[in-house]
Amino acid sequence: MTLSEEAQDRLADVVELQPTKNGELQERWGMESGSEVHQYLENELGDYYFRDDNSLIRATAEAAELVDVEPGIESDPDDEGVPSKVRVPELQARIVAVLSGPDEESESVVSVLHKLRDEYDVDAEAEDVRSGLQSLRRKGVVEVEYRTVPTFRLAVERADLEVAVSD
Repeated sequence: MTLSEEAQDRLADVVELQPTKNGELQERWGMESGSEVHQYLENELGDYYFRDDNSLIRATAEAAELVDVEPGIESDPDDEGVPSKVRVPELQARIVAVLSGPDEESESVVSVLHKLRDEYDVDAEAEDVRSGLQSLRRKGVVEVEYRTVPTFRLAVERADLEVAVSD
């Protein structure tokens, strides 16, 4: 199956962002809805992606070889799937830098937002931080603890995780 240049670029996004959801791809691709993303995946990239047990979108091994992009997540095979390297957007990299460690008390989205503003002087919205935390959670980098509100902390020691910023 020969892919157009646009399809190759979008496949590279799937490889980079995996595991991902329709909403992340919708935002990246500038589409109107998650169903439009699903339709595009099925029609144009059907042979190169699959949904895992949690319905998250992942690229096939063939897709990763086809595009010249590093996967969004790499795991140490000896460490039961805990990521050792992630490629994420800049906001998510900054979240990793300020978020509580695995042995510290988890914190709310608002707490993380305030830390980001203090540390990086970013003008992020709470929803952007929440979305970033959830994306990092899907990658296995962040864990959630449900108290009065969901709270978050790193699932892996900061020193054991290499974070690269994607374009």
